[in-house]
Amino acid sequence: MLDGFSAEILARFQFAFTVSFHIIFPSFSIGLASYLAVLNGLWMRTRDETYLTLFNYWKKIFAVAFGMGVVSGIVMSYQFGTNWSVFSDKAGPVVGPLMAYEVLSAFFLEAGFLGIMLFGRERVGEKLHMFATAMVAFGTLMSATWILSVNSWMQTPAGYSINEVGQFVPKDWWQIVFNPSFPYRLAHMVLAAFLTTALVVGAVGALHLLRDKADKEARRMFSMAMWMAVIVTPIQIFAGHEHGLNTLELQPVKIMAMEGHYESHPEGWAPLYLFGIPNDEEQRLDYAIGIPGLGNIIFEKPLDKAVMGLDTIPDDEQPPVGIVFWSFRVMVGLGMLMLGLGLWSAWARWWGHLYDAPWLHRACIAMGPSGFVAVLAGWITTEVGRQPYTVYGLLRTSDSLAPVDAPAVAASLIAFIVVYFAVFGAGTFYLLRMMNKRAATQKLGLRDGPIRTAGITPVPGE
Repeated sequence: MLDGFSAEILARFQFAFTVSFHIIFPSFSIGLASYLAVLNGLWMRTRDETYLTLFNYWKKIFAVAFGMGVVSGIVMSYQFGTNWSVFSDKAGPVVGPLMAYEVLSAFFLEAGFLGIMLFGRERVGEKLHMFATAMVAFGTLMSATWILSVNSWMQTPAGYSINEVGQFVPKDWWQIVFNPSFPYRLAHMVLAAFLTTALVVGAVGALHLLRDKADKEARRMFSMAMWMAVIVTPIQIFAGHEHGLNTLELQPVKIMAMEGHYESHPEGWAPLYLFGIPNDEEQRLDYAIGIPGLGNIIFEKPLDKAVMGLDTIPDDEQPPVGIVFWSFRVMVGLGMLMLGLGLWSAWARWWGHLYDAPWLHRACIAMGPSGFVAVLAGWITTEVGRQPYTVYGLLRTSDSLAPVDAPAVAASLIAFIVVYFAVFGAGTFYLLRMMNKRAATQKLGLRDGPIRTAGITPVPGE
């Protein structure tokens, strides 16, 4: 079935497949952990039972999503040894410690306090339970910080030297961790996670409002989600723009691919292409529809300032333009729809129809998965746009591959596809079943206490 594909292509597809499954769960759990901390804090401050009910509802959903995120993340680390051992050898002295820090400082923090957050309210007291909830939220953010630092270093390497055997070795850890693209990418990803969670929470609230507009838990979660949408979406658009300017400075070839600029515009007035079909073979954008000069404005350049295109870049240095071009437009298009949804909700709130607007609720349900799609599109843009390098400008993807044969990679890829769709498909179905129940439902399918493996046996007759 996969005959004709090289080991490199299959290994890249395998990593893309597994990381795409994985990123779905952290992009949800990062925002949901912070949402749980907010709900718990509001419950302690107001004693409004609605907040406690919502906390107990979403914590069970978080537990399942967190578990699937952990399992799906473990697989990726093994691929560094099986499919990308040359990359691991050359970049390991820099990448390895950063990934270890993520486990030691972030994952241990999350895992250590997760049980207290899920089951400890009545056992440790409200203050310690609140602290544990905050630590889980902080741990998810720390995890994102380390992973984004690793990936950003691969995009914009800094603070390294190369030893006599060709390995990247640390020279300045501050420059490695806080590399030039790291702040922009971290802000963009964390905001994306918050928006993804808000859209899911809003979709669940909208679903239950369509069934019963008097459902107080649904009203509360829907209101909170729409506040997030209307506030965070403009901030995310601004953060994305700043990230784009940073990429233009440090990875101009990626921007050329994102914008479909095969041809340079030495006299300025570069168009912003809204639509087109990239043609790598002929090095042109077919059926292009663009707005003259808007490209310069987006890049914050004077209209008469030259804008370079892919005609200045050798063919073997260019990424696959079609993938980057379209994934970028999917991400931006969904961002615009999120902004429209937030403004629609603000208008409905202003006129007092937030809970009595069935078309708004239907739109929120339709937009529920859009955060995940936008996150995937964003990662495809940034990772495919980095090609043909794993460490940008320094280590090519073709030179990072382990000495493996294509049939071996194909066999493991098929196994991954079968297992992932079975395991994570079932997990996602279970999550959707939980969300389909009202927040006030006492049992969502997850036990309300830890499973005891030993110790307490009921006395017969009691």
